[in-house]
Amino acid sequence: MAISVRVMRFMKMKFVKRENISKNKEVVIRITAILLAFVVMGILFAALKCNPISVYISMFKGAFGGANPIKQTINSAIPLVITALGIAIGLKLKYYNIGGEGQIIMGAFGAALVAFHFPNMPAPILIILMFASGILFSGIWGFIPGFFRVKWKANETITTLMMNYIALKFITYLQYGPWKDPSSLGFPKMPNFSSNAILPSVFGVHIGWIIAIVLAFFVYIFLDHTKTGYEISVIGESENTAKYAGINIKKTTLIAIVLSAVFCGITGVIQASAIEQTLSTEITGGVGYTGIIIAWISNLNPAISILVSILFAGLLQGGSFIQTAFGIPNSVASILQSVILFFVLGSEFFIRFKLSKGDTDKNDEENKKVVNEV
Repeated sequence: MAISVRVMRFMKMKFVKRENISKNKEVVIRITAILLAFVVMGILFAALKCNPISVYISMFKGAFGGANPIKQTINSAIPLVITALGIAIGLKLKYYNIGGEGQIIMGAFGAALVAFHFPNMPAPILIILMFASGILFSGIWGFIPGFFRVKWKANETITTLMMNYIALKFITYLQYGPWKDPSSLGFPKMPNFSSNAILPSVFGVHIGWIIAIVLAFFVYIFLDHTKTGYEISVIGESENTAKYAGINIKKTTLIAIVLSAVFCGITGVIQASAIEQTLSTEITGGVGYTGIIIAWISNLNPAISILVSILFAGLLQGGSFIQTAFGIPNSVASILQSVILFFVLGSEFFIRFKLSKGDTDKNDEENKKVVNEV
């Protein structure tokens, strides 16, 4: 009977939104989620006859165990940081920009357009023009679904996603057509950029890491300490409130949407210039979608976005390292990344919600009646 009462009490419990939660509790929940993810994956590694602890140590070494691994991790983190910052601006407005991939592609296209046509231009001027062109094209690419949103209330999830495919097919056309490298012996590849179009390095890593830090500081100032940033927050909370406050909703919305796209475009310029050193259909590497997750996990905080991006980049680099170190299939490394991400995302649910017992007194009375009947 006692067991039945406990079961009934459990069935009466429900999830309710937390009114507030301490920072320490948030940290504990997130750390617990990560530890659970490692335990689950440890079971899988044990099934593959690999020592889980050795695997995890190797992952850390593969991501942070030396100057070269650290450089590779930072290189992977840079596009994640900048894209997440751009997505965060849109999310502050409750604008769900799923078009980061397409905007990255168009930013890279803008950079390539200048790099291919002016290969002998002095490097500083050429790189500045590449950024300007990338910002222009990515801004236009973001403006189109933004205009649909403010003009006809079109669902940006659909329109931005569709724009991704248009951008991808456009680059595919260029890669197989007018921009195909004549010296590629029939292989669909575009020419490499000239040396003048390559971003310089600082401390062994291209200057994209400096750009990422500057942009993170800009987003912090823009969203938290400017009038436009405040207006974006108000619109995101309630358009009716923004309307009564006299905020120009359409103008502010378009500013935020275009700015979100421009950040993604800057990612494209950096990837094309510093990493790929050309333009291709694989230029994004899925960064546009991963940036959404990082922005959400970071709670739209620029500083936390940097930290999460570095950790996620380390996870990617470490996952690649253990494939060769332990002979683990590529699919298993991908599963590891997915499981950790799944648990971290799950922890966000428990940060925002908690189990509530409901009306305890009423439940106890009902339970007593059931026991008496039994």
